Amino acid sequence: MNEETVKLLIGPLVQAFALLGAGICMGLGGLGPGLGEGYAAGKACEAVAKRPEEYAQIFRTMLVGQAVTESCAIYALVVSIILVFH
Repeated sequence: MNEETVKLLIGPLVQAFALLGAGICMGLGGLGPGLGEGYAAGKACEAVAKRPEEYAQIFRTMLVGQAVTESCAIYALVVSIILVFH
């Protein structure tokens, strides 16, 4: 095979693996934050049920924790976008 034929065969293969990697990245990158945020919200509901007078502090702390957790999913989105549009 000559060099031009190899380029024609390898280009689509690299693009296919980049798209596959982007899909896996978003799948795993969204799984962890989704589970973490759900767990945090559940524990916050339990805490509010035990101490309703502390609702504001619990809610504020939960939101900050979820924002930090969501940053992992945003990083996964950025990596996936780079892979798709490289």
